[in-house]
Amino acid sequence: MNFGLSEEQELLKSTIRRFLEEQCPTTRVRRVMESPNGHDPQLWQGLVDLGVAGLNTPSDFGGSGLELLDLALAAEELGYAATPGPFLANVLATVALLEGGDDEQRSAWLPKLAAGEALGTVALGEADDQWAPATYRTEADGGKLSGSKAMVPSAAVADIIIVAAIGGAGPGLWLVEKNAPGMQVRSLKVVDMTRPLDAVLFDGTPAMKLAGAETALQRVIDAGCILIAADAFGGARRCLEMAASYATQREQFGQVIGAFQAVKHQLANMATDLEPAMSLYWYAAHAYDRIPDKSERHAAMAKALLTDVFDRCARDSTELHGGIGFTWEFDLHLWFRRSIFDRSFLGEASYHRARAADLAGW
Repeated sequence: MNFGLSEEQELLKSTIRRFLEEQCPTTRVRRVMESPNGHDPQLWQGLVDLGVAGLNTPSDFGGSGLELLDLALAAEELGYAATPGPFLANVLATVALLEGGDDEQRSAWLPKLAAGEALGTVALGEADDQWAPATYRTEADGGKLSGSKAMVPSAAVADIIIVAAIGGAGPGLWLVEKNAPGMQVRSLKVVDMTRPLDAVLFDGTPAMKLAGAETALQRVIDAGCILIAADAFGGARRCLEMAASYATQREQFGQVIGAFQAVKHQLANMATDLEPAMSLYWYAAHAYDRIPDKSERHAAMAKALLTDVFDRCARDSTELHGGIGFTWEFDLHLWFRRSIFDRSFLGEASYHRARAADLAGW
């Protein structure tokens, strides 16, 4: 049995990688992240033209009809390049519509999200790092939302926000359109400037319930965990490559620092942490579509491990670079900051390890 990627998947990765090498060097990353809303419509449209926004959208709605693994492979390449923009927000809104939307909701929004004619996002977590649906305090009653959401990606530029809230039947998802009455969006000052976050307040805001399966909310969370794990793998790979390259160039005591045993051990530890982690996110993405009854646990494990690995690689790479690794002018901090986002968004590693243990019946 072949456990590797198909030729089509390898082509997808290489195509995205070449595009980002040409169109999104770190000079452009810096320009975008320092712009007022952290969004470059031209860069995003370029990714849309490659099909990135509609990879998992059915062909009937203008997408490629592929699986979450293909979307995760794209996320890995975007993480490797520290790509700024609304990728995570938009694809999670797509997942929410696919999992919970009715025919009318899907027809209205999926083609637009896939074609770049509209942007979507999801509002999940709440204040005090509350990510579990049982802890949500945002309420839906009579088609209106009341409450607040913290850490909403790209809400300021989104045309629709899929909001997780508590309704009469428990946690669910509601669709809110841009400039809806009673909605306020406030930008947040965040560490990872490549993926801006906003706080969103709802005060009697009109909302349309996603009428699909009751499991839609958890499926969105699982997809988010897997895509963040993939982003973390790509970012950790970039950190390791930067550290290895620096170790073969920087000289100390008359020789390159890569010749020192301690540096060799540091690089080897990073590599041995990173390489086996790839199969974990691959399998989690595979399970999402092919083994859905087990996907929640695998998504939690992938999120916990990969974000921990990214965090360690970013820190060790910074340490290996010495003083230059801490400067604004050196690019390594782009991935250091990105590792903090990946670690915290949708919950810390300890939270997901506890979830995985509960799901395993431990």
